[in-house]
Amino acid sequence: MDKLTHINEQGRAKMVDVSAKDDTRRLAVAQASVRMKSATLELIAAGGIAKGDVLAVAQVAGVLAAKETSRLIPMCHPLFITAVDICFTLDNVRQLVKIKATVGTTGKTGVEMEALTAVSVAALTIYDMCKAIDKEMEIGDVCLLEKQGGKSGDYRRIEGGEEGRQ
Repeated sequence: MDKLTHINEQGRAKMVDVSAKDDTRRLAVAQASVRMKSATLELIAAGGIAKGDVLAVAQVAGVLAAKETSRLIPMCHPLFITAVDICFTLDNVRQLVKIKATVGTTGKTGVEMEALTAVSVAALTIYDMCKAIDKEMEIGDVCLLEKQGGKSGDYRRIEGGEEGRQ
């Protein structure tokens, strides 16, 4: 098992010193989903939600969340994010919106938390915009799908939740 690096000699949390690390290209891809009533999904697709274009607002919220991750997650380093892309897939069969975020940077530490924060906030935004008509929505499936760069190497999630180093 890997040693936890965010713990000091007293057993308390600390922010890791990354100053000796080289800048490398980093990429992370994460996903989340919002399960809902089929009528809610239809309204999102048709642009019929009273608060406005749900996916446009969720996309902007996800981008902003990626950029603000270090303000939300105490041990995350402030990063110069070079790219954020948020994509949505409407799945009528499973009655959900699937969210995927891809975040990139060139730096000393990875962007996994930024990608995970992006999909989480995008999902919460979808919930917020649709809660007046569907309070039973469920947010789930939040996970890291892929990461590239850094000392620990590349990672790609294998179908079924198993992890695989590349």
